[in-house]
Amino acid sequence: QVQLVESGGGLVQTGGSLRLSCAASGRTFSTYAMGWFRQAPGKDREFVAYIIWSGGSTDYADSVKGRFTISRDNAKNTMYLQMNSLKPEDSAVYYCAARMLWSLATARTEDEYDYWGQGTQVTVSS
Repeated sequence: QVQLVESGGGLVQTGGSLRLSCAASGRTFSTYAMGWFRQAPGKDREFVAYIIWSGGSTDYADSVKGRFTISRDNAKNTMYLQMNSLKPEDSAVYYCAARMLWSLATARTEDEYDYWGQGTQVTVSS
C-alpha cells in the first residue's frame, strides 16, 4: 500500500508560480514511478507530468512543457511539481499518482497508476 498526500495548491495570478508537493508513505519511495494529473471542472482528468523511480527521466504534456518541472527527492519520500508562468487554463485539481510497475517507459493514462492522492486545488486568476 502507498499513501499519497498533495499540498501546495492555492490562488495565484496569471504569470505567477506555485510548487506542489506529494508526500508518499508505505512502500519504498525510490522503487516506483510517479505522475501528476489534473482535472478542471467539467473535464476529464488529464496527464501533466511523469518521473521515473530515479528521477533520471521525465515526460510532460505539451500544454505544460517548458513551464512546469517535475522532480523528486527520494530521501524525503516527496515528489514536486514546480509550476511557472501559470495561466488561467492551468486551474484544476492536481493529483499525484504512483505507478508500481517498474518500467522505463512513460505513463500518460490513469489506468497505468495504482495509487492516487486526494488532490490539491490550483486556481489561476486572470
